[in-house]
Formats: sequence, structure tokens, C-alpha cells
Amino acid sequence: MSRSQIHRKLKSICNKSASQLIRETRLKRARKLIEEDGRTFAEVAYMVGFRSPSYFDRSFHDYFGFPPHLVKTIILNDK
Repeated sequence: MSRSQIHRKLKSICNKSASQLIRETRLKRARKLIEEDGRTFAEVAYMVGFRSPSYFDRSFHDYFGFPPHLVKTIILNDK
């Protein structure tokens, strides 16, 4: 199967591009790491594959609707 066929299949199955799917997976993993560990946001960004903490912050906010530093606050308010 060629690369373009894989991209078309992913787009038809998930209705998302391969890069969107990878980014969302990284952001979900980052949220779990922030919830569980006491790491800094820059460390988490690098751990999940973002090269720039500022791009990570922007992407996280765009996907979840709030910045990463509010994750712990939101968890505490949900309890």
C-alpha cells in the first residue's frame, strides 16, 4: 500500500488527516501526563514530540479549549 493510499484511507475512516490524528494523540497523551505527573509543561511538550513549548500551548488550547496550566485546576473543580 502506498503512502498516498494510507493517507486517503485514514481520511475516509477518521475524517482527519494523518497529521491531525498524530497531533490529537500527542495532545491526549500530554493531558494524561500533566494530570498524573509533576512535570513542567515544557518537559511534557518535549516528551510527546512537540519541539516548541509555545506551539504545544497553542495546540493544546485549540484542541481542549483551555491552556495546559489549567488542567490541574479543572480536575480539582470536577471532584
